[in-house]
Amino acid sequence: MDIENMTTVTEFIILGLSDNLQLQLPLFLVFLFIYMVTLLGNLLIITLTCADPRVHTPMYFFLSNLSLTDIWCSSTITPKLLGILLSGNKTISFAACIVQLNFFMDSTCVEIFLLTAMAYDRYAAVCDPLHYSLVMNPRVCILLAAASWITGILSAVMITASVVHLSFCGSNKIDHIFCDLIPLLKLSCTDTTGPEIILFLEAVLLSFPAFLVTLVSYTYIISAILRIRSAEGKRKAFSTCSSHLTVVSLYYLSLFSMYLRPTSTYSQGQGKIMSVVYTTVTPMLNPMIYSLRNKDIKNALKKVLGR
Repeated sequence: MDIENMTTVTEFIILGLSDNLQLQLPLFLVFLFIYMVTLLGNLLIITLTCADPRVHTPMYFFLSNLSLTDIWCSSTITPKLLGILLSGNKTISFAACIVQLNFFMDSTCVEIFLLTAMAYDRYAAVCDPLHYSLVMNPRVCILLAAASWITGILSAVMITASVVHLSFCGSNKIDHIFCDLIPLLKLSCTDTTGPEIILFLEAVLLSFPAFLVTLVSYTYIISAILRIRSAEGKRKAFSTCSSHLTVVSLYYLSLFSMYLRPTSTYSQGQGKIMSVVYTTVTPMLNPMIYSLRNKDIKNALKKVLGR
């Protein structure tokens, strides 16, 4: 391909979910509802964990951090998608596309490490309850959260920087719901080996070890639960980690299916479905799965409303 004779791309066209005009308004209403519920649920979690001392525990400290990343991720993707569905204007500038990619990668990488910290917290709570307050003291919690944010953001910046140096001079149509990494790599008219190597190395050196820590934590947790003699004791122990396990399973399944495979096997349709799951649905469900049925959160909400 003769790159010199081709026009450099200055803006992209995000094709979105469907070209069917009759579906635009229903899809807009669905994603608007999801976005409003996401903001309300996650802001509620953050507010309650700050307002009520009874939920000033490591689990809710990490959960409030997770809520921040969910708001960040959803607010990076959904407003632009809503604008596309409502107005039909699918264009996005190159700079805005890169910013959207970076913010999305930021939230994704940070969330991976926060979920790992939460898995370790659940391990300490179930497997070593007598020393839990010492193991998960405030200093340790702050260090784990800070490490999650710093490592996640730096990882995302490295990936984004590698994409910025690519050339885009062919088609500018992104067959996706936002400026995601894999669709952008497929549009590049230059060699994408660099970004793919960086993505692979970060997966091997950071994401996979984080996943391994989570897996080992739950191996010990399940082993400890099985050793409990009473059925009621097993139920209570499992209830403390079942929500986190559900979200982790859904999150890693969608991420691994998206990013840990060659771009040549990438399916546009499957990519859109998976992206909807981890960019809009999961951030909405997290507060419900983790806390909104929890007695501590209910009591905190009653206390705040009582004021």
